[in-house]
Amino acid sequence: MGSLASLAEPGLGVNACVDRLKRYHYALQRTWRLLLARLTAEPIYELKMAWSLHAHLAAEHVSSLRERVAEMRHPPLGLEKIPHEGLRLLFDEIQAAPTAADLIHGLYAVALPALRAACAEHLAETNRLADAPTCRLLKFALLELDEMLEWGEAALASGLPVALPPRGGAEWTALLQQCLAAAGGLSGAAEAAGEVPGPHFSAGPWKYDKVPQRDGRFPDPYNMGVHAEAFLYDEHFPARAKTLMMYYKRLREIDVPEMMASILTEMGDKPWGFYRDLTRQLWDEARHAMMGEVGFVAQGIDWSRYVMVNFTWSKGLNEQLTPQERHAVLWFIEQGLMNKTGKRFEWEVGTASGDVLAELFQDYDWADEVLHARIGRDWFVKDFDNDPHRAAAYGSACWSKVVSDWEQLRRDGLTEHRNWWPGLYGEFCRVRGETPDPAVLAFATTYEETRADLNRISASG
Repeated sequence: MGSLASLAEPGLGVNACVDRLKRYHYALQRTWRLLLARLTAEPIYELKMAWSLHAHLAAEHVSSLRERVAEMRHPPLGLEKIPHEGLRLLFDEIQAAPTAADLIHGLYAVALPALRAACAEHLAETNRLADAPTCRLLKFALLELDEMLEWGEAALASGLPVALPPRGGAEWTALLQQCLAAAGGLSGAAEAAGEVPGPHFSAGPWKYDKVPQRDGRFPDPYNMGVHAEAFLYDEHFPARAKTLMMYYKRLREIDVPEMMASILTEMGDKPWGFYRDLTRQLWDEARHAMMGEVGFVAQGIDWSRYVMVNFTWSKGLNEQLTPQERHAVLWFIEQGLMNKTGKRFEWEVGTASGDVLAELFQDYDWADEVLHARIGRDWFVKDFDNDPHRAAAYGSACWSKVVSDWEQLRRDGLTEHRNWWPGLYGEFCRVRGETPDPAVLAFATTYEETRADLNRISASG
């Protein structure tokens, strides 16, 4: 905390402290919102995952700042007010950035460094005794801002397309800096310099794109040629082979953040707690996808050569249902994951397989789903007078509205619904130096069987 002599030095008054905290709140809330708004339509897998995490971190710090301001001020707190037009334009421009490269340059090379500098300056200027609660939350914010900035630097230096120069170039970067200067810096503590510039990328209305996109590692996103659940729940197949299918199932959860981002972006009338909790769930689902990816790496398998990870679920829900209906389907499915063929079963398979990584991942996957069920009760079931039966009936009805004409997809040449399982299992055995089990190698389902089974599960609730 510092010496007694240093604590005797005056620092920021409450008004100055609150004014700055509101600006940090605005910057982090805009960061949260624009990352979610770009996640679904961003094809690069690593960006989907990183933005899921960074949106979660931003949401957590937004919550801390809201609580701290509420400790020092009576309602209304004014947290939804735009603190300065320069800051509004700064984040409007980043949100409207036409490429991932522009977005990352704008957010991770301009806006977030300015936020980090403001938080560090605040920590240096405030009295650490009088303002100890603020100091604590700023120290945590600085830790995670440093992690976000470190990721941004690595992304811009990587071989990913985001390393390319932004389309806006140096002129656009200068415009963003001018926005900050006109606002007196992100904290407002500096002397304002110049006028707020005119818009560039945000000159026209920004349109949200909720259609999922995937990069080249997902060559057949319409493929429904393998029914993972049919394999997992067949008692004749060995647990060790089933862990391979579970890694696929985890990786397939990339579609949950793609769908949940659309709920969070399009539902604008909820309390902040709703957004915080669902953003946590979104990040959990992204973690699950990464668990699948890591599982394949641990087996020495390049999943992109063998696995067809489809996006039919997120695409269907985003295009055919309202945000409220998507939330209903999400909750309805979450409840099914807690039954005897759900998360406990998958953990038991991982345990029986001898694959300690599968056991660990399924243990935490199960724990996450317990939290997600609670989030659903808090923010969905309550809208049905806390009656889970009414909520389930509505969720089932919404799920049944989603139509996927898989045969038409094949006729249109979008997919062959190829059974990729034998190739994956064969590679698994080759890496392990084992002879494939003929019954496991021969596993196949038609997409008609998959559709019929999914319809049966939906109808049974």
